[in-house]
Parts: sequence; structure tokens; C-alpha cells
Amino acid sequence: MPHYDPFDFKVQEDPHPVYAWMREHAPVYRNEERDFWALSRHADVHAALREPHLFSNSHGISLEPELWGPQAKKTSLFLSMDPPEHGLYRGLVASAFTPRRMAALEPRIRELARARLERLWDEPTFDFCADYAAALPNDVLCEMLGFPADEWDAVRADTDLLNHHVDGSDGRSPDSAMAALRLASRFVVLVTSLRRRPGDDLTSAMIAAEVGGARLTDAQIVAFLFVMIGAGNESTGKTLGNAWYHGWLRPDVQRAGLDGRADDWAAETLRYDSSSQMVARVLTEDTVMHGVRMPKGARIALLPASANRDRRVFPDPDTFDLDRETKRMISFGHGPHHCLGAALARLEMRIALEEIGALISSYEIDLANARRSHSPHQCGFTSLPCVVTPRT
Repeated sequence: MPHYDPFDFKVQEDPHPVYAWMREHAPVYRNEERDFWALSRHADVHAALREPHLFSNSHGISLEPELWGPQAKKTSLFLSMDPPEHGLYRGLVASAFTPRRMAALEPRIRELARARLERLWDEPTFDFCADYAAALPNDVLCEMLGFPADEWDAVRADTDLLNHHVDGSDGRSPDSAMAALRLASRFVVLVTSLRRRPGDDLTSAMIAAEVGGARLTDAQIVAFLFVMIGAGNESTGKTLGNAWYHGWLRPDVQRAGLDGRADDWAAETLRYDSSSQMVARVLTEDTVMHGVRMPKGARIALLPASANRDRRVFPDPDTFDLDRETKRMISFGHGPHHCLGAALARLEMRIALEEIGALISSYEIDLANARRSHSPHQCGFTSLPCVVTPRT
């Protein structure tokens, strides 16, 4: 019987065979050692995301002991809140992420993408993930949050370390803990600076905002910055890397994607191999699903990446198909916690693939020197060295 453990490096590198077994044989899966249940079918994950009164965010969205519990909102702010409190805090920045606002950002995102691709004019080799896919979303978000440009790469380097674990451990690695401390210190400096001299950025907007007639504390704003940097950088960058990898495996996808179907390439990657794997919830009452009783207070892992390969919703789900209808995928979640930055992520992915497609006609990946990330939450690559063929 396959064993699902989100902290096992082998599972992290390719979780889909385990997910497939779970969907068919154990749609309510129990991991006794880690003390959690997992839901893997589309209908179950979709329903749970819509029912915060039953599947609550009050203990956080991560199974790591240091991030789980009623104190989780101290480090993840509105991600660890249920309605109506959740809406009060999320609403402070929601207007900055509307599709209309995101569309207005397109010219600037293209500028940032082209700046990251300048080296391709002189060098046929580069690391798609480290030099481009991870850098572009970070550049965009750091600018939106008010970080000075000379700090952007340092922010990304520490963000990349945030979720590192030792194989099999549910605690963060020492490198991860140090990265979190460095980021916290950097965030405090930013907040202090913007309190003195506000700018036209999201952090300044949070500093000026009020909830229930009270301003947010520095600790709350730092928690907000961790949410934005962690969620906004890692997911988009790693999903872009997954798109690049699957384009390399499938020459027809690569050709079509580089020649104008960037949007379809991105959308099917989000369904087929989204970086976002798991979010946790806590049950507020005894619940029976598929004949299995889960008790009040149980920890539940919801697996949207598994749900996106459910044959009950997506015909031939293990085929990467650029012509597929992807509207029912739940890579960005659903319900009140639907990803705030979904429109931005889609825009960044499309622009990133369009801009590199304008420069190159094909590429090869040096898989022997590629490196996968190791996180219970994100599946993807930290390094994808490749050789590109420029357009003539």
C-alpha cells in the first residue's frame, strides 16, 4: 500500500502515483504517525474549501508543529482566520489584486521579464528557474510591497529557503530557520522606514489601514509580508519551472507554447502539475466521509494537486493537453480563501512564457544537473539549467 507522507522527499519529487492510489482506494486517507487525514478527490477537496465552518483555518494551513495551532495567525495573519474575521483583513489588500489592477501592471511586468532575459542575447545557456522563473514573480512582488530594488535578490534567496526540511522531518531545517529570521529583520526595517515615509505600495497601505478602528501592529504587518512573499513568490516560480520541464518532455507542447500558446501552456501546467500541493484545516465537528469517521479537532490535509488529476472531473487526467478545458481546476483554492494573487500569477506566467518565446525557438534541459525543491507544500525545481536556440 502506498504511503502518503508530505515530508518524505521521494513523495515530494513525484507525489502523483501516491495521489492516484489514494483517490481510488483511500479517498479519506489516514497517516497515524503524523496524526492527520488527507482528502484527495476533487469533489471532497472542493467542498472542504467551501466550508470554513467545518474545515477551519483557525489552526493554520501547515502541518509543521511550529506553524500549527490556535496561535497560527501570529505568523500567517488572515490565512489562519475564518469568516468574518478573515474578510476584514483580506479586504485590506484585495482591491490591489483585481483583474483590472493586474492588467494595468502588464507593461511593467514585461519590462521586468525582459530585464531578466537580457543575458540570453549573449549566452545560450542559463538556469530557467534560478535566473528567471523564480526571479520574475519576486521582482514584481517586491516592487509592489515597497522593497528597494537592491534588496530583491536577497529577499528571493531567503524565500527559497523558507520551507526547506530535512528528509522525513516535519520541522524546518536550520537554514530555513535562519532565513526566516533574516526576512523578519528585513521586514521590520521596511515597516519602520515606511512608517516614517510612506510610499505608493502595499506595505504603506497596510500601515495606514484600520481594522475595527485600530491600526495594525508591526507584528501583524510582518506576518502579512511573510504571507505575500511566501505565497506570491514560490508558487508562481515553481509552476513556471514545471511548465518548462513538461515542455521539454513534450516537443509538441514546447513548440506550440513558444510559438504563441503561452496561456494554454500555463493553464494546463496549473492543472497537471501545479506547484501547490497541500493546505491544512482543522475539523470543527465529528464528520463522516466515504464511511470514515473523522473526529472533531482532527487535522486535515486537502490536496488540490491530486484533485486536479481526478478522472471524475478531467478525462484522461494524466495526459498533458493544451486543448483541455481547465476551468474546474482548483490550483488557486476555492471559497473564501481562494488565492488573492490568482490573477497576478496567471499574468506573470503568461508574460514569462511569451517573453522568452519571443527570443528563443527551442531549448534543452540538462536534467542531470537539475535540482528539485523539497517542501511539503510546493512541488517543483530550484534549478533547471538549459541550452536555448535563439530565434533568427
